[in-house]
Amino acid sequence: MDTLKNKKVHFETYGCTFNFADTEKLKEIATANGCEIVTAEEADAVCINSCTVVAQTQRAMLRAVNDYQGKEVYITGCMPVVQADELRDARPDIHIILPEDIYLHTERVGAITDEGVGVVQIGTGCLGGCAYCITRLARGRLRSFSEKSIINETKRLVSEGASEIQLTGQDVSAYGRDKGTDLSRLLHLMNEIEGDFAVRVGMMNPATVLPILKRLVPAFSLEKVFSFVHLPVQSGSDHVLSTMNRGYKGSDFVKIVDTFRTEIPDVRISTDFIVGYPTETDKEFEETLDILNITKPTKVNITRFSVREGTAAAEYKDFPDWVKKERSREMTIAANKIYDENNEKMIGRVIPVAVTEEKKAGSVIARDKSYNNIVIKESLPIGMKLDVKIVSHNRHYLIGEKTG
Repeated sequence: MDTLKNKKVHFETYGCTFNFADTEKLKEIATANGCEIVTAEEADAVCINSCTVVAQTQRAMLRAVNDYQGKEVYITGCMPVVQADELRDARPDIHIILPEDIYLHTERVGAITDEGVGVVQIGTGCLGGCAYCITRLARGRLRSFSEKSIINETKRLVSEGASEIQLTGQDVSAYGRDKGTDLSRLLHLMNEIEGDFAVRVGMMNPATVLPILKRLVPAFSLEKVFSFVHLPVQSGSDHVLSTMNRGYKGSDFVKIVDTFRTEIPDVRISTDFIVGYPTETDKEFEETLDILNITKPTKVNITRFSVREGTAAAEYKDFPDWVKKERSREMTIAANKIYDENNEKMIGRVIPVAVTEEKKAGSVIARDKSYNNIVIKESLPIGMKLDVKIVSHNRHYLIGEKTG
């Protein structure tokens, strides 16, 4: 960090929303130290905010490091914490910036990452011990940021034009467990902030949702909170979940989804699955397909298991890639069928939305209270609120037309 001064710097960011917020803070620090932010071609130094969640991402990071021979390379994010030796082997002259170094240089817990989108980090680390996860080794145990800092940061971002506030952390539903508070209270406090904005809650863990479920669900009905729940289940098999050390059963996930849908019928549920986990038999993969078809989420992220050295799951015998590919293909087909069914039910509905971004010339993206992705094929100003009629869909998004 001390040498990141008076240079022409290019920034690249990989991975999660949390990393993108860190990059924006690092840009502010570099600019204050006399640096100029430029394109890769113009730069004499490159700063890479890294991700190492799966092996493919790790390889991409090492390629990125080696792409910039002849330039100084700085790297931050998760890799320097857990894979510093690999980075130095690839590039002996690399400069390492640990995430904690960023936090020591700024008190801010967020940044505007796109036009109208503010990201607020509500804490770092988690309470889990997932057997496959290298991120928990990089980010450590839960450290929630103060309610005051989060509220003040949200006010600042809203005053600078943010109409969407994305809450991010390694496990957002664990927020406050180390401070005697919880996510529900935080959302109620954020809902009281003046301004025209809405909060999108980031990734939660069923294990940390369960203890606060009754208090948490009503918070997603608040005026300034999107009814959008990102809740990775990872597997539908209790045996696999146990060997993953996830801390809940498949029935717990179903209970959470059912509770949200009972109180908020239009809630949008997004979930994640890992296929080809080393303990996943054919029967247990079928159990995962069953839980997908029972809960019918509106968004599914499918990841093929990837061995991460240093994690407990690295001790298992891995499946051949063809097994993972076949299971991923089968799950994708099942998920696509659910998307189409869910979207068909939306056609003909008239719903209030807000325009959030310009997709391309003559087309914009809008979001409703449930954070559905709605394309309107005309030019409209960012932030405009209007009613649209859903006329069709393209599997991964809805298509709406202005009413009246």
